[in-house]
Amino acid sequence: MPNLLAMSFEGELAPSFDLLCLAPGRRAPDGWGIGYYPGGELAAPVLKEPVPLAGSIRSELVKSWDHLASPLFVLHIRDATWGPITDANTQPFARSFVGRDWLIAHSGSLREQLDLGPSPRFEPVGSTDTERVFCSLLAEIARHGHRSLGDVPPETLAAWLGAINQKGSLSLVLADGLDLVAYADREGASELHVGEITPPYEEAVFSDADLAIDLTRRGMTAKRGLLVSSTPLAHEGGARVSWRKLLPGELAVIRLGALRATAFAPSVAGSERRSSAPRLALPRSRARVRTYSIRHRTVYEYQRPVERSAHVFRLTPAHDRHQSLLAHQLQLSVEGEAFDFDDAFGNTVRKVLLDSTYDRLVIEARSTVEARDTEPLSIHPRRTRATIPIAWMPWQRQLLQPFLLPPELPQTQLEELFEYAMSFVRRNDYDLFDTLLDLNSTLHREYRYTPGATHLGTTAWEVYEARRGVCQDFTNLFICLARMLSVPARYACGYVLTGPRDERRAMGDASHAWVQVYLPEIGWKGFDPTNGSLTQTEHVRVAVGRNYVDATPTSGTIYVGGGPERMSVDVRMEEAG
Repeated sequence: MPNLLAMSFEGELAPSFDLLCLAPGRRAPDGWGIGYYPGGELAAPVLKEPVPLAGSIRSELVKSWDHLASPLFVLHIRDATWGPITDANTQPFARSFVGRDWLIAHSGSLREQLDLGPSPRFEPVGSTDTERVFCSLLAEIARHGHRSLGDVPPETLAAWLGAINQKGSLSLVLADGLDLVAYADREGASELHVGEITPPYEEAVFSDADLAIDLTRRGMTAKRGLLVSSTPLAHEGGARVSWRKLLPGELAVIRLGALRATAFAPSVAGSERRSSAPRLALPRSRARVRTYSIRHRTVYEYQRPVERSAHVFRLTPAHDRHQSLLAHQLQLSVEGEAFDFDDAFGNTVRKVLLDSTYDRLVIEARSTVEARDTEPLSIHPRRTRATIPIAWMPWQRQLLQPFLLPPELPQTQLEELFEYAMSFVRRNDYDLFDTLLDLNSTLHREYRYTPGATHLGTTAWEVYEARRGVCQDFTNLFICLARMLSVPARYACGYVLTGPRDERRAMGDASHAWVQVYLPEIGWKGFDPTNGSLTQTEHVRVAVGRNYVDATPTSGTIYVGGGPERMSVDVRMEEAG
């Protein structure tokens, strides 16, 4: 039986909890309880029941009640050690402090009562060792002036728990409405396991002989999440799940379905057990200047001869302070009338009118480019912290309006995508740069690069649901999420030098797409969610726009002839000696 279980997701879920241990003929536990944060608020109702009976009303409520929805749950099934079997001694316990409700649940038992001192700030209502641990932790948090779990350094919290752990078995979870902390007993007397759930999935049920949790029974969109359980649970459905046992004395800090940091109690910390950094670090590495020779060859073959057509090409790399166009030529296998112009987004465009008959058209662009974007986020060291929402001046918002408008999608889809975008904001304390870095790395890690799985009309919502696609799809989703956060974002098309091939790197054998966001006092900066990187000197930009249509390398209209066509694209990008 998982006597302790907690769940943290990137957005709100309404799971069904089936307490199989209360089935007729089974030995009932000494009590059970579920605490949660409805609507993502900081208030936490707790449903609990000491001495439960088979088919009790409360157990049926947590199984079928639609309003039991939250991004964060704490569940405990009690086997009594300390105190009588009453509501006061049934976990999880809740306390209100500094404008939020805190929840705790404990697996294990201390050998002796924890001394809270002569005049404790927090006093237990019941007689369990867990509530005394709760009061002790809140007192330490208050004494140091902290107002949330996010304010407490993980190493400090691990040290407090390590000191209490000396008095007996201590595996617990602690929540404050945003963060969830899990701590595993340093002697291994009681275990905790963390299971990572990755979409997409249409069904996800976790269970053992005593408990079944159905995440999808009420039909809500699949979400990424982490489960913390005293025992690993079996699962059914399409969700990808991986379990890891916390090491003795290990503390894990989880926020909105993502692991934020780990730390260890001092007595068990060693070279092989280092605490992880709780925040995403801005990249500081400086890239070297590179010069590339690029050949972009596109071939169109038609079933019937084309007699008249018009074509638009965006194949000339940009020339600005981040890269220099040293040489460029564009050749067509069919002669026609051509002229160049700059479009509304500053891209160099060549338009060609062809009146000659042809059934095969070869377009070949050769370019030599020097890439100099060596420090993608070079920021003054005394810069102020940039946060979301960004305070744009009215004239800035007017100029950036084309890059602030989300795509036209059904309202329900946009609402879901907005909540998904806000999960990154909340997880990163509203910091602009950390939010964008987290979004970029998450799309790289959790979305599968699957050629052929999508098409030009695939929407950001469809990519979010399927969690797969190609560079264009990840770019469109990033742009949609950024714009919903009022961060200007545009579509960038060009080339990327990927190096040795592997399954998580998008290859440079065709044009590549990534995102550019406009950052206050920095300008347009590139994020490549397909490869999980920031654009530096491995990327060569050719065109930008609101979307793919504005930046597409080749497009055209056939007026006479043609019929079905076949297109092939070959890109060769090499570093010049």
